[in-house]
Amino acid sequence: MGTMPAAITQKQPPSGSPSRVPEGRFIANYRWVVCALLFFATTINYIDRQILSLIKEILDKDIGWTNEQFGWVNSAFQFAYGIGLLGFGWFVDRFGTKMGYAVSIIAWSVAAAAHGLVGSLGGFITARSALGLGEAGNFPSAIKAVALWFPKRERAFATSIFNAGTNAGALIAPAFIPWMAYRFGWQSCFIAAGIAGLLWLFLWIPFYDVPEKCKRVGPAELVLIRSDREDEQPKEKIPWLSLLSYRQTWSFIIAKFLTDPVWWFFLIWLPDYFKKTRGLDIKKSWIHIVTIYGIVTVLSIFGGWVTGYLTKRGWSVTRARKTGMFIFALCALPILTVTTVGDWTAVLLIGLAGSAHQAWSANLYTTVSDMFPKRAVASVIGIGGMAGSAGGILFPALSGRLLDHFQKQQNITAGYAILFSICACMYLVAFALNHLCAPRYEPFQLKEQPR
Repeated sequence: MGTMPAAITQKQPPSGSPSRVPEGRFIANYRWVVCALLFFATTINYIDRQILSLIKEILDKDIGWTNEQFGWVNSAFQFAYGIGLLGFGWFVDRFGTKMGYAVSIIAWSVAAAAHGLVGSLGGFITARSALGLGEAGNFPSAIKAVALWFPKRERAFATSIFNAGTNAGALIAPAFIPWMAYRFGWQSCFIAAGIAGLLWLFLWIPFYDVPEKCKRVGPAELVLIRSDREDEQPKEKIPWLSLLSYRQTWSFIIAKFLTDPVWWFFLIWLPDYFKKTRGLDIKKSWIHIVTIYGIVTVLSIFGGWVTGYLTKRGWSVTRARKTGMFIFALCALPILTVTTVGDWTAVLLIGLAGSAHQAWSANLYTTVSDMFPKRAVASVIGIGGMAGSAGGILFPALSGRLLDHFQKQQNITAGYAILFSICACMYLVAFALNHLCAPRYEPFQLKEQPR
């Protein structure tokens, strides 16, 4: 990906150009093939992340850790993930999406497989940290690819599709990981996840490139992709620190810091929640967890589609995004009551809240490409992702300590009630602060950096 795509006024390559193939070999709507590649990578990414929580009850016996120690293992992942986001944000902007994604998935696949070689608290902290560093490249690479391959009116929908891989991963994992762990040993789960990531490279390397270099993209689709691209020539890369001087950057940072931990709470603690408060071990609760992420997968895609639909109906990008994000924030509120209802009602409430998070997240990511030039997108995503990881470092540790406290009092349900209440309110708080920092989602001119 190296350099930024040329402006829309650039001439099309001649028909005999080696960068193109004969008309008959063009693939209509090839950008959605790219979106599918992003979806599958994100699915693998989230299967890897979900394994630890799904086998927690096995590791509780093998390792003998407390809830707080389990929280610290997940916090180690988040700490490394935050550092990795900063690094990959720069790396992807500097070397391109193709290289950035390849390096990322190689790193996280090796780290995932390495989990199968450890058997202590310290070993899991080390392996989890390595996994966090590698997986950090997923979202900067994917968001940058969407910005390069899709016009603005399609970006929220494309983001929601690839972001649905987070749900698909969380949907697939409970259906297979417990069975695999009990049948072949928990180590086999991590090794299989590592192999899956490496296999994805055999699709990514031959099928992905920037639109102007991709031989499978026809002239008509290329015009569509370029239809609302900012008319700018390649410029110097933007230093990270200079991006912190913009309120638009902080709109993304604050929202990520407040809401990312909610999703991590779902991924990390739901199996334990069903076991400790409802007496459902993973052999029984897997169907509840699969149902939750099935709901999330369907509804979150709709959440990404609806803001694009409103834009096509004539709404401004700002009005469409903010209306959607406010509605999604409201949809998280019902989980305030989740500890007081039956098992399947709880599934529906958590599914709705998870859907709201993913729809919120898809639109929040898209606000970055709405406002920033493409040469800064991955860097802003990396900075904001680091902020989300900072929240993710604090919340699992806080959750573990709180749950240990209430478990000693034989009232762990009260601990979960507090945690779900925090999750329910975070989106409205984040929406208000995001709006204060970025009242409008519109492109703006970055200051020229001194040479």
